[in-house]
Amino acid sequence: MATGRTHRPATRSRGIPEATVARLPLYLRALTALSERSVPTVSSEELAAAAGVNSAKLRKDFSYLGSYGTRGVGYDVEYLVYQISRELGLTQDWPVVIVGIGNLGAALANYGGFASRGFRVAALIDADPGMAGKPVAGIPVQHTDELEKIIQDDGVSIGVIATPAGAAQQVCDRLVAAGVTSILNFAPTVLNVPEGVDVRKVDLSIELQILAFHEQRKAGEEAAADTVAVPPVAARKQQHSTGSADKGPDGDVPAVMPA
Repeated sequence: MATGRTHRPATRSRGIPEATVARLPLYLRALTALSERSVPTVSSEELAAAAGVNSAKLRKDFSYLGSYGTRGVGYDVEYLVYQISRELGLTQDWPVVIVGIGNLGAALANYGGFASRGFRVAALIDADPGMAGKPVAGIPVQHTDELEKIIQDDGVSIGVIATPAGAAQQVCDRLVAAGVTSILNFAPTVLNVPEGVDVRKVDLSIELQILAFHEQRKAGEEAAADTVAVPPVAARKQQHSTGSADKGPDGDVPAVMPA
């Protein structure tokens, strides 16, 4: 199996839109689940539903890969798994360094999904001297003084930043200077990088804030639905009780009893 620096995925040179690239992992996850169940073929409608997109968008995305399926049969699951994996660069080994081994960094190190998708955690890095040598997920933590050497020795091109916000930019600069060209940033800050360096940001607090917005909106809609007009029967009763005091049987003039 090739290693991380031998070549980069060809998605840009082949003109695949970024939005399509962002959906490819969703398709791959759904296809992998089908493969594990030994499902040989899948229709665009079934795969789109499993990936959470509409079937027209899926067919358009797959057209960029040169995969159009077979009418009446659908897509070959195993071939699509290979095709998407190849396009994403997952048919080779990608060594990754994780910088910042606090609670989040340790959780990432213990995540089993990296290896199954072609990502090998090459090193765990932390600035705390007391962490040096301590095993996390079976990997000894190394001090940040070793960062550049580790990147060079392991041919690392992908770095994960899980440090506090205040340290993230400095770590980013060192990663880039050492040759890292792709960064996954979990720190709650925006990183400045030179052209040619790709950054993907994961901010859990922002995602929670977006969910809070939707919850607030749903609560407002429910409150508005509860504030409904007086039901027709009650309205008629109310009109009868208020109108009988100042209306006669023939209209607005009160009825006059004969003397």
